[in-house]
Amino acid sequence: MTALPTTETAAAAELEYLAGEIARHNRLYHTDDSPEIPDADYDALVRRNNALEAAFPHLVRADSPSRQIGAAPAGHLAKVTHARPMTSLDNAFSDEEVEEFVARVRRFLRLGDDEEVALTAEPKIDGLSCSLRYEQRRLVQALTRGDGTTGEDVTANVRTIADIPANLPDDAPDIFEVRGEVYMAKADFAALNQRLAEEAAETGKEARQFANPRNAAAGSLRQKDAGVTARRPLRFLAHGWGEATALPGTTQSAVIAAIRQWGFPVADGFTTVATTSDALAQYNRIERERADLPFDIDGVVYKVDRLDWQERLGFVARAPRWAIAHKFPAERAQTTLNDIDIQVGRTGKLTPVAKLEPVTVGGVVVRNATLHNADEVARLGVRPGDRIVVQRAGDVIPQIVENLTTDEERPAWHFPTHCPECGSEAVREPGEVDWRCSGGLVCPAQQVERLRHFASRYALDIEGLGITNIESFFADGLIATPADFFRLTEEQLLARERWASVSARNLIAAIDAKRRPPLDRFLFALGIRHIGEVTARDLARRWRSWDAFREMVQRGIEKRDGMLQAIGESDDKLLARTAKELAAIVDTKQVGPEVALALIDFFAEERNDSAVADLLGQLTPADVVHETRASEVSGKTVVFTGTLETMSRDEAKAQAEALGAKVSGSVSSRTDLVVAGPGAGSKGKKAADLGIRVVDEAGWQAIVAAAG
Repeated sequence: MTALPTTETAAAAELEYLAGEIARHNRLYHTDDSPEIPDADYDALVRRNNALEAAFPHLVRADSPSRQIGAAPAGHLAKVTHARPMTSLDNAFSDEEVEEFVARVRRFLRLGDDEEVALTAEPKIDGLSCSLRYEQRRLVQALTRGDGTTGEDVTANVRTIADIPANLPDDAPDIFEVRGEVYMAKADFAALNQRLAEEAAETGKEARQFANPRNAAAGSLRQKDAGVTARRPLRFLAHGWGEATALPGTTQSAVIAAIRQWGFPVADGFTTVATTSDALAQYNRIERERADLPFDIDGVVYKVDRLDWQERLGFVARAPRWAIAHKFPAERAQTTLNDIDIQVGRTGKLTPVAKLEPVTVGGVVVRNATLHNADEVARLGVRPGDRIVVQRAGDVIPQIVENLTTDEERPAWHFPTHCPECGSEAVREPGEVDWRCSGGLVCPAQQVERLRHFASRYALDIEGLGITNIESFFADGLIATPADFFRLTEEQLLARERWASVSARNLIAAIDAKRRPPLDRFLFALGIRHIGEVTARDLARRWRSWDAFREMVQRGIEKRDGMLQAIGESDDKLLARTAKELAAIVDTKQVGPEVALALIDFFAEERNDSAVADLLGQLTPADVVHETRASEVSGKTVVFTGTLETMSRDEAKAQAEALGAKVSGSVSSRTDLVVAGPGAGSKGKKAADLGIRVVDEAGWQAIVAAAG
């Protein structure tokens, strides 16, 4: 793992990035059924986030991935709240981690070393989680996992699955939720893809092919038309339960046995083991039989068998303390690497992708595999023409794990120095493995994301420029760079579908209103790596005007170019020294070396500089006025809470700072004044309890008006 950042600014920036990236991958996996990265890479992101939160606990975000389960449901299906949350499982990747799991259970329950901890062990099927609710022994509702709290209603579709009983026996509880996985067997998956190909051939349309059985199961279960689902060979395996008015046993194994007796399929590999070594033996046995199973699995799930112990162990964050998933290593195959392409992500990251001679790995035909980054290419020493070993990491995204052709004298493959999409320079920060395109404002792979950011709430905050309009305008060639927003006309908008004169006039007016943005918002809107709202504000306060800021940047570019021509040092050492020098030029306490390097790299790229110059032809950033007005809140701490009706939170905060006050987000004994709008809630009550002065919005405006 790369060393953790040493400053709060860098840690907060990375936590912000990780929260967004992990949420995106959760949405791709749980909602869109189209994951982009392997489980191992996803787990690495989660572990990095957890390590940062442990090192900087006061920076834990409200949207932290450690507080989330899955992804919010989306689409045409009704959303329903689960009676009991559908949590996820923590993962183990080695025997030692399983042994540590059992040791944690012993420590939590204060068990002696000689006291047996019986576990259940069962295959972890790779399907779509589903909860089946029975009331008075009749199936009344079926929900997907969703984000763990809210799922999608798939009741009509589930009724078409033959494995799922419509009614339970008379001895079943009045309310009982059976939970398990909807899946598609390997043979059924192959037959479905074949049928879809044949139907497409008959109609002359392009054949739709599912990538793997899980995608096929998820897509089939989420159909609008239950008749489509009925024609898809879906199956179900039970592995647990949710809400229940009574339980037919005192152990996990006893309840699962009852569920099996009620007519639900349960995995043949389900068993109870008395010791950790027995659990690991069952894991090895299931792994050996994996290829012959009729469905895809990616590990073995262990659960503490005694339900009273499960109750005591409870949950931590998004997972139970009494269960863990022991993941399998990925399946492998040999093939030939035909070529290496570079893909540019929406944040500018350059990822090498291997183009392979097609090979079947774990039942899926693999044609492409990720090579992750330049260091991984160098470690493997791969070149087009090499014989390689490929695996489906986490059984999803293929990756190359070994190069079998190491002795042939062919030139090495070199990572590109410029972005293949726009030709901008590729840059890498000290200690980082990823190369990134520096042409953020002009690179086609990044432009839509950059345009969305430019117009977003905390940047220029252009009302009416949501992602849908931005994507549509970009696709039709109306915008390509931020300056193009300001060149839009009412005539162009009126020529488009669903645009009327009022909406067109309002959007143009909203854009025109942003032609003199505050300097900090302008800097943040440019989307420079590591330059968040706080850093942009620090830079604006330090340099006060665009002209002064740009002169500083020019000095930084000259220093950077001069140092990068130096020789006799390793790249990382030179980069680190360059970044330190640049931080001294930026001369802002909150900006460290890596942030300074990203800032100067951005403006050193001529295409970015040209795009900014073009933008400055359309708007003028407003200078920062440092002087504060004398007021009764100068030097004091102010908290805004509740709904502000005559101004935004940003405006209120700016007013307070202009009066020399410090704005805080929480009420404490150090708070001097609370401005409370309607719905102030707990902060207003706490202020009253602490005897802190509380005023309404009109009272605050009176303070502002009275300031000198």
